[in-house]
Amino acid sequence: MSTAMPIGVDDFKKVRENYYFVDKTDFIRQLIDSHSDVTLITRPRRFGKTLTMSMLEYFFSIDRKKESQGLFSGLSVEKSGTAYMKHLGAHPVIFISLKNVSGDTWESIVKSLGFALADLYRSFNYLSQSAVVDDSLKIYLQKVIYENATQDELAVSLLRLTTMLHQHYGKPVILLIDEYDAPIQQAWERGFYGECIRFMRQFLGSALKTNASLDFAVLTGVLRIAKESIFSGLNNLDVCSVLRDKYSTVFGFTPEEVAKLTEDIGKSEVLPELKQWYDGYRFGSSEIYNPLSVISYIDNQCLPRPYWMNTSNNSILRELVSHADYLQIKALRGLLHDTPVSVSLNEGVIYDQIGKDRSALYTMLLTTGYLTVSENIPTSYDRYLLRIPNEEIKRVYSMEILNTIVEGMDRDTFDGLFDLLFTGQSEDFAYLLQKILLRFASTYDTANKESFYHGFMLGMAALFLGRNYTVESNRESGYGRFDLAIFPKDTNKAGVLMEFKATNSEAQLEDKADEALRQIEGRQYGTEFEKRGVSKVWKYGIAFCGKQIHVKMKI
Repeated sequence: MSTAMPIGVDDFKKVRENYYFVDKTDFIRQLIDSHSDVTLITRPRRFGKTLTMSMLEYFFSIDRKKESQGLFSGLSVEKSGTAYMKHLGAHPVIFISLKNVSGDTWESIVKSLGFALADLYRSFNYLSQSAVVDDSLKIYLQKVIYENATQDELAVSLLRLTTMLHQHYGKPVILLIDEYDAPIQQAWERGFYGECIRFMRQFLGSALKTNASLDFAVLTGVLRIAKESIFSGLNNLDVCSVLRDKYSTVFGFTPEEVAKLTEDIGKSEVLPELKQWYDGYRFGSSEIYNPLSVISYIDNQCLPRPYWMNTSNNSILRELVSHADYLQIKALRGLLHDTPVSVSLNEGVIYDQIGKDRSALYTMLLTTGYLTVSENIPTSYDRYLLRIPNEEIKRVYSMEILNTIVEGMDRDTFDGLFDLLFTGQSEDFAYLLQKILLRFASTYDTANKESFYHGFMLGMAALFLGRNYTVESNRESGYGRFDLAIFPKDTNKAGVLMEFKATNSEAQLEDKADEALRQIEGRQYGTEFEKRGVSKVWKYGIAFCGKQIHVKMKI
């Protein structure tokens, strides 16, 4: 048995022949026993979806029968008996992954998909010599292979390929589609979502709905796209999300599997560290480790690192976080301090509702692997407690998710901003805040005047200050209500008071900053700091005009 770790290897045969393999073949038994007509399994990226689908292809496929000899020896499905092994190499199978279908325009997406389908069709070129496949379908087969098919013809390519295979073998087809939602997410990001949805509705729907040539289908992806937008009329769809028990242990490693792995490589002593860093996910009621991170940890001499960093596309998360209000931002910050958040979830994502549906933020954070369901679930119907799974995701979370509110800025940018704030370096603070504002704020945002700037500053303070500070807004103090105050829990440290003003004229920026500072002084907003025993307070009057700012400071 090899102890080499299969980093980045998702071909089942290569893994079985050259690398350590965590036996997931009981999934095959489960499918044979009780598969649905169409099963969609959603899991975070890099949780072994492509390798598992490759495993299904090697097991079931007639065309892989010779290659599969011996690949399943000693594994769970073989131990289940001849009733299951008789299916080895006994079915026509189509396996296609859409994870590499990409492009900056809809036309380039279609072209990329055409290349993928041409490669798929070439593997079935023998159908052109079949005595029982319709001649018209043989002509279509060559059009796809030579990349001459139109968009409309590509839209029915899966349906027609199942028909040809059914005719040739006299058996219905098993259809495996990996990362089905990858082109849809790209289309949403780049502004041609409607065109993509119309195409995918026919591309998937024609193959999955009332298709006499289909035995059953398994799809994987990260998101469950709302049935109304892409799977309308597909009444036989069984969605197995991270909230369901069905197939909950198929993707990712169970504690027992991780314990066996460490024992097999002679490293059982690292189990506590593995658990702290990479355990903590709950799929249904099952406890799951991040598989990529576990094997990366072992491959890197058992050094704990956030190996899952930058493994997924976060553009949707950036959009969601940029629309988060203060209460959501405060809750997101609390998650870093092990405070679960109670939320409603909407698993059927409609992309054009992102930014409008308040539950979308947490649904996305859950399905993409940044949060998981806490043990005491659900609190009520469709309402759940969510938490950060483990130490790795805490690191990834603070670096990837929290920093997405300003693209191109890193954690040091914000740490530096607050260092300047707490040391009274007003000119440097103004320069860096200006830089952040230019990256983050759109003209539309800044048109909302003082309320936007208030929320912007409040959100940054809530996100990036640690547990040693309390951030409060619009609280009564002295003879009025301050805009924003930061109270240190250590009374020997300095606090911060901020008052914001907005103006339509850049020429008035300095006067407005002075006015804000006078308001802090005149209304004695520092009273609340005195009550809390904080004697040193930096007071800032900050004026905004569009993306321009002016800062006045007094201690």
